[in-house]
Amino acid sequence: MIKNDKYQVVIGLEVHAQLLTKSKLFCGDSATFGAAPNTHISPITLAHPGTLPMMNKQAIEYAVKLGLALNCDIEQQNYFARKNYFYPDLPKGYQVSQHTTPICKNGTVRIKVDNAERHIRLNRIHMEEDAGKSLHDVDELYTAIDLNRAGVPLLEIVSEPDLHSSEEAFAYVTELRRLVRWLNICDGNMEEGSMRCDANISIRLKGETTLGTRVEVKNLNSIRNVKRAIDVEVNRLIDIVEKGEKVLQQTRSYDADNNTTFSLRSKEEADDYRYFADPDLTPFNISDEFLQQVKTSLPTLPEELEKKYTTLFNLPVYDAQVICGDKLLVDFFEATIQYTQHYKAVVNWLMGPIKSYCNEKNTDLSGFPLSPKKISALIQLVDDGKVNFSIASSKIFNALLTDTQQEPSQIATTLNLLQESDSSSVAVWVDEVIAKLPAKVKEYQSGKKGLIGMFAGEVKKLSKGKAD
Repeated sequence: MIKNDKYQVVIGLEVHAQLLTKSKLFCGDSATFGAAPNTHISPITLAHPGTLPMMNKQAIEYAVKLGLALNCDIEQQNYFARKNYFYPDLPKGYQVSQHTTPICKNGTVRIKVDNAERHIRLNRIHMEEDAGKSLHDVDELYTAIDLNRAGVPLLEIVSEPDLHSSEEAFAYVTELRRLVRWLNICDGNMEEGSMRCDANISIRLKGETTLGTRVEVKNLNSIRNVKRAIDVEVNRLIDIVEKGEKVLQQTRSYDADNNTTFSLRSKEEADDYRYFADPDLTPFNISDEFLQQVKTSLPTLPEELEKKYTTLFNLPVYDAQVICGDKLLVDFFEATIQYTQHYKAVVNWLMGPIKSYCNEKNTDLSGFPLSPKKISALIQLVDDGKVNFSIASSKIFNALLTDTQQEPSQIATTLNLLQESDSSSVAVWVDEVIAKLPAKVKEYQSGKKGLIGMFAGEVKKLSKGKAD
């Protein structure tokens, strides 16, 4: 919570997304996460003298794809620059990045906070290579270096200072993660470092237009920590200003264990990096034909699908937003409605039993064993009145998970679960319950009409769920 409401918070975010290419940005070394340290390396990754980089075409395609999805202007005449700084896990002593010609400019990210929609402006999206990783807990005396990550392709997505609360920052990073996953260009796993966020934060008195001195909080590794770190840092800045002290421009880090930030160094400016065009990489041109190919390959984006689901399928806005929050959910939903037009029922299954199964097994829909066709058959059983949802979602669903080769109708028949809709059969169960509970009958007759649910439950139990 922010301590003082007389200040306006100003936030710009830099989000780094590792691209899901098979190889690194400038060589054929594997870009896969999780291998033993220093196994995805070569003389090029290690920057041996005489080695030369070669561009990864798919990284360019992924960058253009994200830019188009965010309505950016695509820079078709492009080149890479060297960003010079010394760091122990940067083998070359410089990072290959983009400076004056980012591949994507402008564009917006749509967010919604407290039912208010805003479009956060982007400054740029540029390509660069990742650095390696310093490991401080491997040896008591020394810092170890793992260079598997060095050279992995990154997109740096830089917003304008348009965000004014930690809630907006949370929504922004959530939306970006949804989109990169949607486009299948980054897995968005912040805990693995494949998506990281730096927050530039400043405060100013409300009504002022001049930006305050900013601090940068680096390498936030979860969306929750983005929100927490911003709140901590804003309150620290307010305390400094309220005491009449000067805010120093700094690079800081966030300690999630004790919920504090701490200074790393004074902030570098662009001049400190001594950018110049990389002489080993030729400029590259994005042709109109290539641009059109990428446009054609774009899937339908979440905002457009949400409108389709609420207007064409009459789904509630909340349901449409939940389904469109995850591309795997959308794919399963779209596959299931090829067999059934009970759209709301499909959503109920996805948000209910299927989600519960995935949570229990700690998996997502890629690990769900039942086909969309099987789920549609379950939905049809309920719609035909042959079983109720409770029986379908507990007994038949669980039996299908045990033997995925069976059909729902077979299981319902084998387990004697088909509902009895004959009124004479149901009447026998009703009479039996009424005879068994004379005291409750008198209470009902004396005005306790709420007991009707209890009677219905007793009939359900007596019929073992078969009463329609």
